[in-house]
Amino acid sequence: MTQEKHPTAQIRRISEQGDQALVAGIARHEPQALERLYERYRTMVYHLAFKVLNNRESADEVVLEVFWQVWREAARYDGQRGSVGAWLAAVARSRAIDALRARRSGATMTNDPGESFLSTDPEDDPETQVSLEERAAFVRSALESLPVDQRAALELAFFGGLSHMEIAEQLHEPLGTVKTRIRTAMLRLRERLRPLLGEKA
Repeated sequence: MTQEKHPTAQIRRISEQGDQALVAGIARHEPQALERLYERYRTMVYHLAFKVLNNRESADEVVLEVFWQVWREAARYDGQRGSVGAWLAAVARSRAIDALRARRSGATMTNDPGESFLSTDPEDDPETQVSLEERAAFVRSALESLPVDQRAALELAFFGGLSHMEIAEQLHEPLGTVKTRIRTAMLRLRERLRPLLGEKA
């Protein structure tokens, strides 16, 4: 009865099951499974990488790196920890930030949440730089402590520049679920960052 009342939710569950089946196929080194997953998620991965790197060529390279990592590590995917879309979003952001750090000396901007939120003047003294780097690491640690589904939704919203509806479409999740994940992630981050913000528990 419940499934009949909510056909969209049923379709999404079937879609996620299909994604997991593709990952299982990739773990068995089936090229066609990788091709299908690539076709489904390459746009999301590219969009997220481009928002971090602001460079099409670099974003294209990240897309290739992400799916190469998926090919190598598909067997490690745990469906209990988050959807396939959320997993790919997390891998994409990690690869993009790695690429950004590799070209750091020539970069004019960064979407690393720890560094962009706490960016500094290059003339700051060494002690200030160390302090700010520690704070940036604290922010990154707080983000990484979030469940993968919450972190993926939050990063696509704030660092990917996507609307809630776009995130729901990219992750193949209900709109209400995406909104709840983002709201919950923000509350968890605020709690973790209380010391940094000078707030008392």
